[in-house]
Amino acid sequence: MDQLKDKVIFLTGGSEGIGYECAKAYAAEGAKVIIASLKQEQIESVVSELGPGHLGMVCDVSKESEVKAAIEKSIKEYGRIDAMHNNAGIAKPAKALHETTAEEWDNLMNVNLKGIYHTIKYGFEALKKSQGSILNTSSLVGEIGQEMHAAYSATKGGVNALTKSMALDYAKYHIRVNAVAPAGVWTPMLRKWNAEQPEEKNMEAYLNAIHPLGYCPGGDVVADVCVFLLSHKARFITGCIIPVSGGAELGYRKI
Repeated sequence: MDQLKDKVIFLTGGSEGIGYECAKAYAAEGAKVIIASLKQEQIESVVSELGPGHLGMVCDVSKESEVKAAIEKSIKEYGRIDAMHNNAGIAKPAKALHETTAEEWDNLMNVNLKGIYHTIKYGFEALKKSQGSILNTSSLVGEIGQEMHAAYSATKGGVNALTKSMALDYAKYHIRVNAVAPAGVWTPMLRKWNAEQPEEKNMEAYLNAIHPLGYCPGGDVVADVCVFLLSHKARFITGCIIPVSGGAELGYRKI
């Protein structure tokens, strides 16, 4: 259990959902995990669960000054950063585009896309020095779209384009850049979205059925792929958007 032994991983949004599962998986594989997230109490709980050697701090990725300070603190604490996992994201609102307010649009873009800009702007030199890796959490909807979720889908399409372009830009520095693209994953964010749907009572069966493997998973299935992508075993993989979707992208099927 040492695929990530002694790697220093800066993980945004690591206090719940997919990020929480990744934090646990990274620590179990020997990494030192830095959790940059919004809620102090959650952060402290996760860091305590992970045990000694890990770090947590409140950081809103949409705010440049907070990201700069968090990365500077991390480098001061550990001396380096080996991987940057841009996992923080929001999914609200569940609306058609014309119903989306300007504030809602800006919030989505600032967290889901500008947050990546901020972490890379201030973490690039450390990653260059370590010849490290960047991992972005995207979504299958960035490729196929989603009804009543246009703005969110647009941000994840942007994450995919960023991932590929960054991989080209940073290959000369031996920095790999990849993304994971889940379909449905039972997280607090998905449950909140689920509650907003007109047919909420039927949604769990629907979310199970859209995955050909037969169920909507927890975040641990994504975390396992993330461990691989940040490990030496993925040393020749870059610019890939890896679906972790139970086959949901394969096409129409009878439900």
